[in-house]
Amino acid sequence: MVTLDDVRRLATSLPRTEEHLIRERVKFRVGRIVYLALSADETVMGFAFPKEERAALVAAEPGKFQMPRPSDERFNWVHVRLSSIDESELRELVVEAWRMVVPKRVAAAHLGPGALS
Repeated sequence: MVTLDDVRRLATSLPRTEEHLIRERVKFRVGRIVYLALSADETVMGFAFPKEERAALVAAEPGKFQMPRPSDERFNWVHVRLSSIDESELRELVVEAWRMVVPKRVAAAHLGPGALS
């Protein structure tokens, strides 16, 4: 199972990321845009994800992924149970969420030009 420390290590290695504690929940953001947030008990991570693709993601693996609460469905957001993923999958989710909120040139500089295709 991945932990907050694993999430923190990955997120803080990405350019422009800042960690904040908001209402006793750890959140990672670029500027004012939150792209990762952990539940208060640190068992569920919300992350930026395209709205048009999340229903398929949740339907494909309902034991792993969850829709956001109804009030958050207007955002590009989905949840994952941290006990259901390994570090490799965590890295993919964190990096892709981060890519949604940074300028393409920042992502290309950090990941390499071929990573944006």
